[in-house]
Amino acid sequence: MKCPYCAYEESKVVDSRSTDDRMAIRRRRECVSCGKRYTTYEKIEDIPILVIKKDITREYFDKDKIINGLIKACQKRPVSRRQIEDIANDIEKDLSNKMTTEIKSELIGEMIMDRLKELDEISYVRFASVYRQFKDINSFMEEIEKIMSK
Repeated sequence: MKCPYCAYEESKVVDSRSTDDRMAIRRRRECVSCGKRYTTYEKIEDIPILVIKKDITREYFDKDKIINGLIKACQKRPVSRRQIEDIANDIEKDLSNKMTTEIKSELIGEMIMDRLKELDEISYVRFASVYRQFKDINSFMEEIEKIMSK
């Protein structure tokens, strides 16, 4: 890293500490050549994930959309806000760990339904009915029969 004063490329770290939000490290550096001090910040590179929608458009992944969908599906059910946020955080972490830059919305929906099925079956059916857009009562009943057979 070049010194902002003399452009010399070597420096020594005088102080290092986390920022208040713990999302970056603040380093106080001293140039080996001119002796002046300056501050640098080190943070994890955020690689945005694009979601490929059903109509082939793309938009940035938004964890809040998952949370809002789960809140609607879990309304008046014994599912806490913490559990909803845990599902959303878990999905976000799984997507980040895959190191992919694009993902289909259908895959995200399946991830949500897998976790909801384990948490609350009624919330799962609510979410699935909106997500899968059941055409008629028969397709809805088929999904309920799948749950009941397990």
